[in-house]
Amino acid sequence: MGVSQILAELDREIAQLMKARALLTGDAAPKKSPGRPKKVATAVAPPAKKAAKKKRNLTPEGRKRIADAVKKRWAAQKKAAK
Repeated sequence: MGVSQILAELDREIAQLMKARALLTGDAAPKKSPGRPKKVATAVAPPAKKAAKKKRNLTPEGRKRIADAVKKRWAAQKKAAK
């Protein structure tokens, strides 16, 4: 019998003993799985649709400011690379 087989057997026995102990002490509550609880189907009316988020638009002036800032940044990086 190899070491891995012995360890597997010990693990099985430990699991059985832990189950028996839980039953004897009354700690047999089911374990909760991690994460968000499962969604439960209800007989209630479906929820109302969410209002669509308003799309945010850039003004031409704002677009130009961003373009100028990016060009300035690129120029600084190019100058630093030399």
